[in-house]
Amino acid sequence: MEWTGARYADKPSVEVRTWIEAPADRVWSIVSDIGRMPEMSAELQSVEWLDGATGPAVGRKFVGYNKHDSFGEWSTTSEVVEYEPERVFAWAVGDPADPSAVWRFRLQPKDGGTELAEWMQMGPGRSGLSAAIDRMPDKEQKIVFVRMREFERNITETLAQIKKMAESPSPRSA
Repeated sequence: MEWTGARYADKPSVEVRTWIEAPADRVWSIVSDIGRMPEMSAELQSVEWLDGATGPAVGRKFVGYNKHDSFGEWSTTSEVVEYEPERVFAWAVGDPADPSAVWRFRLQPKDGGTELAEWMQMGPGRSGLSAAIDRMPDKEQKIVFVRMREFERNITETLAQIKKMAESPSPRSA
């Protein structure tokens, strides 16, 4: 696990890694299926591809519907910005030129299995957190720290769920 940045303008990021006892193609089938992400997330409630897309490719867009006790309910539109099958899948939330966040899964065959890393960067574009920072600029570092720790916990849980699915012999795991 790695965490960098203290202020929103610093584009703070966090990365968590895990090793999965499954081949990259099996892990990939889970991480590249955005429809499965709500199963693994406390915040993400549902996801749907836009403009007739049925799967990921650079430039394709999807909308995610989220819910959080402190922030309420909201939706975001994301665009796939990196897509290399069995290697990397990343999307920018909002405008890819000025995203409110960027999320990335990176896969690497390792030790007979797959190392899976999930990384996210907050900002530089405005997000729901920006309003809280605007209201309490003296608490910006604390606000960012608390949210980044929350992302770290959520990513850790997501990776644990992906690991469980990929290592499971059930047909639903691939």
